[in-house]
Amino acid sequence: MTILITGATGQLGGGVVRHVLARTDEQVIVSVRDPKKFDVEGVEVRQGDFDHPETLDFRGADKLLIVSAEAPDAQARIQQHTNAIAKAVEHGVGHIFYTSLTDADTSTVGVAVVHKATEAEIRKTGITYTFLRNGMYHENYLGVLAGETVALSTKDGRVASAARDDYALAAAVALTTPGHENQTYELTGSTSWSFPELAGDRFQDVSDEDLIAGGLHPVLVDFFKAIREGVFAQVRPDLEKLIGRPSTPIAV
Repeated sequence: MTILITGATGQLGGGVVRHVLARTDEQVIVSVRDPKKFDVEGVEVRQGDFDHPETLDFRGADKLLIVSAEAPDAQARIQQHTNAIAKAVEHGVGHIFYTSLTDADTSTVGVAVVHKATEAEIRKTGITYTFLRNGMYHENYLGVLAGETVALSTKDGRVASAARDDYALAAAVALTTPGHENQTYELTGSTSWSFPELAGDRFQDVSDEDLIAGGLHPVLVDFFKAIREGVFAQVRPDLEKLIGRPSTPIAV
């Protein structure tokens, strides 16, 4: 059994590689844009860029993990993923795993269009798939929560986030155990929290417009709006089931 992981020089992809290596003796291959940035003993490194599909080499992969790319806009990201999926078909990959987003097919969050479209492209191939719909990462918010003032438009909206490493472990478990064919996992933390709850007196309620006027990127404001509307509040059991324990709580 050969496992191929893309995005292995990133924080999530790198974590997946580490956990996979700790769990299996199967062959592990990584596909990265810059092979000079990846040096792990026993892992085959292939150069590959989602923007240049001719460079992608997924040959021999029984299981392929496509870690969601980071293009500057939605259509570019969809094209990157489509390139990788087409190459998976061309090279006869047996099973595609994809790191998606909570409720990708119904979410009101702007970036969900990328994940909905990517999931649809994967389904169209007829290849066995597993969608790892990651919720919010603790790490996305720790810097904000460390500030003297936590000025946000979330109000008391709750977030069922989890540590990036827990999501990486969940992906590694799925990659190294049987029984995940054509499954969609909604991955969230074991508990939820709110910014007023964690920030206390440092929390300041502001509007979306205030955040944009202060220079915050509209994509980030969209996420805070989603939190306010309860989009990321629901606690799901899938992450706990995959990793075999409660998720790591947020620590500020």
